[in-house]
Formats: sequence, structure tokens, C-alpha cells
Amino acid sequence: MSEPTTPPYRGSCLCGEIRYEVDQIGPKMGHCHCSMCRKFHGAGFTTYGEADAEHFRWVAGEHLLQSYKAHNGTVRRFCRQCGSSLTFASSNDSGKVVEFALGTLDSDIPCRPDVHIFVGSKANWSRIDDDLPQYEGDRQSQRIK
Repeated sequence: MSEPTTPPYRGSCLCGEIRYEVDQIGPKMGHCHCSMCRKFHGAGFTTYGEADAEHFRWVAGEHLLQSYKAHNGTVRRFCRQCGSSLTFASSNDSGKVVEFALGTLDSDIPCRPDVHIFVGSKANWSRIDDDLPQYEGDRQSQRIK
């Protein structure tokens, strides 16, 4: 059973050793279809939310976080014990915002994703069946729907 939809929202990795809280989730929540997110999450796409750094905190297990830096400079963090992917940081990350995998939330939240990004590299077997805007690349790239 999920927790209430009031802050702080709580999340954790699969084994439960890493836990975090978010006081306020930002307005940008998106489904990313890039090949690196697909491989990292083992799914057709991943869904990230964001929080200002001052509204996000690790409450347990931070020492179990492992980082993977990709060839393009992005950094993905995951639990080294169970493998759950937890956060993403772009190559030009300022540290002011934390992008976290919404699938790791234990709490229900009152907001919903607003976009599909990197649709230009989505899996050919994946279908997008909603009416959210779709972008070839990131939010600043060409809108394709």
C-alpha cells in the first residue's frame, strides 16, 4: 500500500537499504526514451522527476550509492547492493536539481509526467499511447508531436 500524497514523499531502492525523501517535486517530469536510459533501466523508457537539491535528501544508505559516468559525461547513480537506478545528472549538472527515477517512489504523488523526450531514439517495439508532447531529443529540441 502506498503512502499518502503529502510531503515528504518517500522513495527507496529495491532492497530498501537506500532511502530518500523529497519535500517538493518540480514541475518537470518526463519519460526518457534514449538508448542509455533504456539500457540502464532495462525498460522501453524511464520516467524522471526533479527536485531542487534543498528539497531532496538521502535518509539511509547513501554509502551504498554507486555512480556510473557514461561516455557523454552523464552520471547515473544506483544501489550497489540491488542495482536499483536512482538518480541521473547531465554532463553540465550544477548540483542545484536532483533528477530521480519516479519508479523508486514509495509514496503516491499528486503530479504526473508532462513530456516524452528523446523519442528519436525510442525502441521500435515501444508505442506511445498518450497525448503528451514528444520531442526528438531534449525539451529544447524539435517537437515531433
